[in-house]
Amino acid sequence: MSQLQGFSFPRSATGSSSLVPLPPWHYSGDMLTIEYRTDPATVAELLPKPLSLADEDPGAVAVVWADWQSCSDDFNEVVDPSRLQYKECFVVVRCSYEGKTFSRCVYIWVDKDYAMVRGHIQGYPKKLGDIWMTRPVTVGKAGPRLEPGGRFGATCSSYGRRLIEAEFSITDASDHAGFVNALPMLHHRFFPAIEADGTDSLNELVTMQGYDAEVGPAFTGTVNLRLFESPVEELTRLAPREMIAGYWRSVGVSWNGGTTLANLKPEVGL
Repeated sequence: MSQLQGFSFPRSATGSSSLVPLPPWHYSGDMLTIEYRTDPATVAELLPKPLSLADEDPGAVAVVWADWQSCSDDFNEVVDPSRLQYKECFVVVRCSYEGKTFSRCVYIWVDKDYAMVRGHIQGYPKKLGDIWMTRPVTVGKAGPRLEPGGRFGATCSSYGRRLIEAEFSITDASDHAGFVNALPMLHHRFFPAIEADGTDSLNELVTMQGYDAEVGPAFTGTVNLRLFESPVEELTRLAPREMIAGYWRSVGVSWNGGTTLANLKPEVGL
C-alpha cells in the first residue's frame, strides 16, 4: 500500500491533486474596507464561549472586499491565473479572549473552491459567493483613480440574491486602513462528528496572523452600505447604526500556520 500525499483532500500518490497546496501561502491584492457601528448585542450573538465582547468599541464592524492573487511557495500558480486570482467579501468584528483583543471573521463569501477550503483550514467560515469590486486605473477613463474624487462600488451575492452593496468615494489620504480588521485573527476550527449526534470531532480555538507584510498608500473617504435579507443569511442583524469611514489599500502578506490556543470540549452550536 502506498503512502498518500497532499496537504488537503484529495490525497494521492504524488499529492498533486490536493485542492489546497502546502503552506506557506502568499497573497497580494486590493482591499476596500468599510467600518461602522452596530448594536453590540448582535455582535455578542456571534461570540461563542470562551469569547466575549471587546472592551473598547464593542459594536464596531468591518465589511471588507478583497481582490486577490495568491500562490504557494513555488509560485506555479502565477502562470495559471485561474488558480491564482479570486475575490472575497468578509465581515469582521472584534472580541476579547483572556484579556486580549482580537479580530474575528464572522461571515465570509469567496468565489473559488480552493480559497474556500483553505479558509476552512484557518477557521474562516467561508461560503461560495459572487463578489465584485471596482478596480482603480492608471490610464484611460474606464475606472477611478486612487485620488480624491475616485468613486468605487462593491457587491456580494450568493444563491442568486444580493447580500451587500457599497459605494466608496475617496476624500483624502490616510495613515491607516481601519481598526476592526487590524489585529491577529481568533477563530474556531470545527468539524461535526460523523454520527451527526450534535458533537464535534474537531473543535479548536486558534489564532494567526501573516508575516512579510507590505502595504501601499491608504485612502479614506465617504461610504454608503446596504445589507439585504436572505433566507440563509443573517447579515441584517448587524445593520449599521453609525457609519465610520471607508478605506482603500493594496496589501501583500504571507501565511504559514497559526497557534492552537485551546482544544475545546465538543458542544452543540459552536
